[in-house]
Amino acid sequence: GTWSGDVETGWEGLRASLALVLGLGLCGVPYSGPDVGGFGGSPSPELYLRWLQLGSYLPLFRTHSAIWAGRREPWEFGPEVAEHARVVLAERERLRPYFVTLAHLARRTGAPYVRPLWWGAPEDRALRDCEDAFLLGDALLVAPVLECGADRRAIRLPRGRWYDTVTGVAYEGPGQVLLDAPRGRIPVLARAGSVLPVRSGGGVGLEVWAPAR
Repeated sequence: GTWSGDVETGWEGLRASLALVLGLGLCGVPYSGPDVGGFGGSPSPELYLRWLQLGSYLPLFRTHSAIWAGRREPWEFGPEVAEHARVVLAERERLRPYFVTLAHLARRTGAPYVRPLWWGAPEDRALRDCEDAFLLGDALLVAPVLECGADRRAIRLPRGRWYDTVTGVAYEGPGQVLLDAPRGRIPVLARAGSVLPVRSGGGVGLEVWAPAR
């Protein structure tokens, strides 16, 4: 594993972070992640939060920066960011058993944790052109917000049924859908029929998403 290199602070740096992790995974380095907020600058509260949300679904998740770039703890960006960050960190911890599962799969098969949307359908040209969302294992589709001020975003769905993990609404792929992405969260969809190991009641439980008919 490795980190993504010293990505500069900015919205372009946020977008580059995802490209780097996807590229490293396809080149045989499944465990990687960026410095949340970028390495050499001072992110705005919005940029920091969107980077934190993306980073929480990547294998290596850390806040880090150059010594001159300022502090990176969530509470340094105000109470609103701190509260949203609390939700982000709780979800990352809840998904820890799933990340451990993906680690075992990576070791045994070479399949990266973070996969491009075309992973299961490389012949689909529309999916191959999509660079702003990714699959986390086979079960989850993560669509980070990579643009300043955005509170909705379009997502290209692979074939099959996908559930919004917050609202439970089902969407059918292939095709494109437009989903709400308020400041406090980014869209995450679960593939129909998926079974995810998650932290539950001090142990490990199974989160099951109903299969399509």
